[in-house]
Amino acid sequence: MKRSISRNQKGFTLIETLISIGIFAGLALTVYSTSTLIIKLAGVYRENTTISNLAAQYMEIVRNLPYSQVGTVNGNPTGILVDLPNATSTSYNNITYQIYYESSFVDDPADGTIASSTDPAPTDYKQVKLNIKNTRTNVVTTFVTNITPAGLENTNNAGAFTVQVFDAVGQPVPGAQINITNTALTPDINITRTTDANGYWTEVGLPQSSNNYHVTATKTGYSSDQTYPVSVGNPNPTKPDATILNGTVTQISFSIDKLSNLTFNTLNQSCAPLSNVGIGVKGAKIIGTPSVYKFNNTYTSNGSGQVVLSNIEWDNYTPALSTSSYMIYGSSPIQQINILPQTSQNFNLIVGPITTNSLLVIVKDAATGVAIEGANVRLTRSGYDDTLITGGSAFSQQDWTGGVGQANMGTSTMYFSNDGNIDTATLPTGVRLKKTFGVYSSSGWLQSSTFDSGSTSTLYTTLNWEPQSQTASTTLRFQIASSNDGSTTTWNFLGPDGASTTYYTVPGTSISSVHNNNRYLRYKAYLSNSTTTVTPVLTSLDVNYVSGCFTPGQVMFPGLSAANDYQVQTSMTGYTTKTVTNLNISGYNVLTVLLSS
Repeated sequence: MKRSISRNQKGFTLIETLISIGIFAGLALTVYSTSTLIIKLAGVYRENTTISNLAAQYMEIVRNLPYSQVGTVNGNPTGILVDLPNATSTSYNNITYQIYYESSFVDDPADGTIASSTDPAPTDYKQVKLNIKNTRTNVVTTFVTNITPAGLENTNNAGAFTVQVFDAVGQPVPGAQINITNTALTPDINITRTTDANGYWTEVGLPQSSNNYHVTATKTGYSSDQTYPVSVGNPNPTKPDATILNGTVTQISFSIDKLSNLTFNTLNQSCAPLSNVGIGVKGAKIIGTPSVYKFNNTYTSNGSGQVVLSNIEWDNYTPALSTSSYMIYGSSPIQQINILPQTSQNFNLIVGPITTNSLLVIVKDAATGVAIEGANVRLTRSGYDDTLITGGSAFSQQDWTGGVGQANMGTSTMYFSNDGNIDTATLPTGVRLKKTFGVYSSSGWLQSSTFDSGSTSTLYTTLNWEPQSQTASTTLRFQIASSNDGSTTTWNFLGPDGASTTYYTVPGTSISSVHNNNRYLRYKAYLSNSTTTVTPVLTSLDVNYVSGCFTPGQVMFPGLSAANDYQVQTSMTGYTTKTVTNLNISGYNVLTVLLSS
């Protein structure tokens, strides 16, 4: 008797399936578009903050110059400011900015103009334009300020200050305290004033004095800014103590903003805290030339492996080790951290045993400056060849000629066992089926020695091997076993879906998550053919993993020999491969590689 099946019992129709696929595809596209937008907006905000910081720094130089020196080297009016032919450059977040000025006289119509023949002296004041050019995008951002030689009425024996206080993005700071002192006069001057709603204060009636007025700007919960006296430690301050001349106004500007907190975590490669590690921390703001930094201090990590910096100002901070027994293996974020006002942030510094010669490679997107994860970084020279994956590491074996009998990975050319049908001695180097009287075995397997990732906090990512394609009628397959017991006698070998009946058959396949958080790992290679006249061949195998602490876009090659003929080849899907040749390795070296898509 036939059993009828109602329409309601049937599976999805083709139309229903296509609609479902369309819905899921739309959702995936929306998530991808949103993520891309967030990354772009973060880059724009970082760019705007950097330009604002540069504008504040270089506008202050203009506002603190004597009026006679306000102008550009080859412009009209002339002065000491650099113009385009003499532009200066500075770098933030691996982007180079070109800084230059333009200057001109302004004929203010308030007292008539030369065009209307009502102003015989039209050079009323000077206008200065500050240009900041991003050399990567060629976008120029311009800021304008007017500089006046304002004479004061009935104050021929005194001068005045005009002080402006603004925040990190150029907005006025009302209620800031301005302290003005001068100990070169009798009696001393020591007065405190408060900025108005526009961040200004003007102090009139000050006695004439050259480079002796010390001025500070402060506010509760904010950073501070000040002028600096000429000293042995700072012989050329960028903002020297001010001068007051009779009958003139001296203009000074300060930039302050809300305070932030920064915690440095010193960690080993397994993410465990390290105490008593010396760290030098340097900011990017300069208070004197050539290199007098506003923030430059040394600390020691506490029992929790931390250096806690409370109530510091916004800046780009860069750490460096002052402890001779360690070196930096990577950091998160990369190398330096940009602290914004009123934030609390962490900086993970991954350190390890120092070696005489080493290379830290940092891989970034050339257009965005964002760290690239999963890039292959291959370092080679005569007698040396190693490949690592950014954001992680790779266990690699390329030679099996050392033979069987090694339980734990020590000698890189040995392995644990095989079934007797494997040949590892034939050149060129590789793993093949055994050939007897001109006939290959029909199948065979090889089991590796135990690899130690160094941490139970290990995420295994992908399995790769070469060659990626095999001769027709042959098969090369793999399984992986893992454990947190390095002395395990029975290994459970599994395929990409975590089952014992499946195998890795395509290079680059993701490793099953069942192996994550296991410290020890072995692989097993299975070779077979359908005709005994051919054999599959294995020439190299890589197990990619992330162990311990995450270091975005970075790989470390320790224990190198000093030489000047190293080659670094960096590749990533979707990017153009980049090769650096004749690289000189001597001591601790850092190489930044920018990949273009």
